[in-house]
Amino acid sequence: MKLLCASLMCVSFTQLNKEIQALEEAQVDMMHCDIMDGNFVPNMAMSLSDIRAVRELTKIKIDCHLMIDNPSSKVDWFIDAGADLIYIHPESDHNVIKTLQHIKERGVECGLAISPDTSIEQVKEMLEYCDYIMIMTVHPGFAGQHFLASMKTKIKSFIEEKDHYQYKIILDGACSRDVISTFSKLGCDGFVLGTSALFHKERNYKKEVEVIRKL
Repeated sequence: MKLLCASLMCVSFTQLNKEIQALEEAQVDMMHCDIMDGNFVPNMAMSLSDIRAVRELTKIKIDCHLMIDNPSSKVDWFIDAGADLIYIHPESDHNVIKTLQHIKERGVECGLAISPDTSIEQVKEMLEYCDYIMIMTVHPGFAGQHFLASMKTKIKSFIEEKDHYQYKIILDGACSRDVISTFSKLGCDGFVLGTSALFHKERNYKKEVEVIRKL
């Protein structure tokens, strides 16, 4: 079954309780939280207080995508706030393997977020420490981008290695129904759902999830 991760950047925070309830009723698998610090990426998004608020409202798994500098000094904040899975960018940390090990020691799953400019060769030594690999099919830090078709070759490379290293592959960025259908058949395990697949004007999450499950 596909893992469907709802991007909480797309919800209405003035109605967070109702939004979370609707996503629960739609039976999404994860609440995906993008954390941006304004340094590693030029935008800012979501905070510790947001994670705490989401944790109070749901028992569904929360994953935090840390688009921040020096995540090693901050991962404990997000674990304590209630995150179940933490992604870090390998280029943002000086001791990636040590940080991944620490996250696991805290009893939380960990993963790498792979930017379009990062190749599998650059992270090969880190893969055995990962529960998840989240491949970004847009550039980190900006919403509303188009899917980068050039990522297909890299995605296939990570798929070829996933059984050996025992990680799951999640795609993040412009995951439309066509993208989900194509890459789930190739071997991707899950998708971050944003405006391309889930958060339309109608905001009928249950109906959209039912359609996506069948792709």
